[in-house]
Amino acid sequence: MLKQLQSKRSLITTLIFSLLLFAFPQISFASGDVKMLDLTAHWVGYASIVIFVLAYILVIAEEEIHMRKSKPVMVAAGIIWAMIAAIYASQADTAFHHTAEIMIRHNLLEYAELLLFLLAAMTYINTMGERGVFDALRSWLVNQGFTLRTIFWLTGVLAFFISPIADNLTTALLMATVAMAVGGDNHKFVAIACINIVVAANAGGAFSPFGDITTLMVWQKGVVDFQQFFVLFIPSVVNWIIPAVIMSFAVSNEQPKALNETATMKKGAMVVVVLFLMTITMAVCAHNFLHLPPVIGMMTGLGILKLYGYMIKMQDKRTAEILANDGETPLSVEGIEEHKKPFNIFQQLERAEWDTLMFFYGIILCVGGLGTIGYLTVGSQLMYGDLGATNANILVGILSAIIDNIPVMFAVLSMMPNMDMGQWLLVTLTAGVGGSLLSIGSAAGVAVMGQARGIYTFMAHLKWIWAIALGYAASIWVHLWLNADLFTNGI
Repeated sequence: MLKQLQSKRSLITTLIFSLLLFAFPQISFASGDVKMLDLTAHWVGYASIVIFVLAYILVIAEEEIHMRKSKPVMVAAGIIWAMIAAIYASQADTAFHHTAEIMIRHNLLEYAELLLFLLAAMTYINTMGERGVFDALRSWLVNQGFTLRTIFWLTGVLAFFISPIADNLTTALLMATVAMAVGGDNHKFVAIACINIVVAANAGGAFSPFGDITTLMVWQKGVVDFQQFFVLFIPSVVNWIIPAVIMSFAVSNEQPKALNETATMKKGAMVVVVLFLMTITMAVCAHNFLHLPPVIGMMTGLGILKLYGYMIKMQDKRTAEILANDGETPLSVEGIEEHKKPFNIFQQLERAEWDTLMFFYGIILCVGGLGTIGYLTVGSQLMYGDLGATNANILVGILSAIIDNIPVMFAVLSMMPNMDMGQWLLVTLTAGVGGSLLSIGSAAGVAVMGQARGIYTFMAHLKWIWAIALGYAASIWVHLWLNADLFTNGI
């Protein structure tokens, strides 16, 4: 009876939503011809800056105050846009009345593409985790009896090459568990291995549209084509290899005892991996050949994964019924132990990083609001007009370590300064790897700090900032030299 009631409610909800799609007219998201006010010297502008700064202070203090980072920025976004809308609505000229609505819808469209793309990618990553793909890789590494120095290099290499596909956050967490399992009580090794992993994961994510949120934003904006990202491969290698070589001298060649850890992949694990690679291919083809947003390919791939998940669930149910009839487990699915319950793809969907996804909502709308006020135009003139593109893009990387690369890159994309391909690739590189300068400068660093709490710390990372900065400077120099032909407007 309960299931029938839920099914009827679901059907009614679907019908209502379908009617709403027809009931509300389409509203243009074009923002080029909208009448704008300069509010940079208005009280609303000053108040918006204060609100955004206060919200971001709470984001930075997340580890200390234990408040999820999405909460303050979502509230800040609502307040900022309410103030902007009130000013526009109070204008005598009715042409201004819908400006705030059009601009916020423009920002929401950009967020929707990012949200759906990441939701599909996260679901795939969670499904691979549930099927035991990452556990099997970790188990193999910790059972080999490698020396600490070998583990240092292996985790770094794997972090560099896995992050372009699986994203730098997931990769850093996976490799950090290996370093912690092998290092055990050797906190010095665990700390330095985690630093190496964070730097490698961020560097690896910089030359792939899928490796970092910032590269994904640049790709989805259409500024850099998919294949053009790969010219950043050698600069990214340099960014990681220089600090890695320096730090490796502080790692002993001790051989810890091999762990006897076993992990096997569940049925269909490799099929999910293949489907994920196929989904990435569809996203690239949709963008390059069909001129569709990449998210269309990702969501189609998610649909295929859900169909395959249905097949796994049916197989699990049949297995459970066979065991139940043999008297090994209760016939009811609810009575089966957790690890024997039928696979449910929606559980993997639920396990997406919703706090992170909501944080992106708040950041994109906050920065979009500041742009509507006029601050991004002022910032663009100060940075790209006065400092010059090269210096401004190097500064973007440094700011990424302090503030976070996502709002910084979204601000740059909102400014859309007139830059050649060499400069767009430079800002993609610096925004991606600049966060490695500090442990709080990237999602990978913050996540690993939480995982290796008390071992990999802000101060432990800061001790090696000079080596990481050398890699940062060298990667920029290599890009300027190696890809000089892309700087058509000069360096």
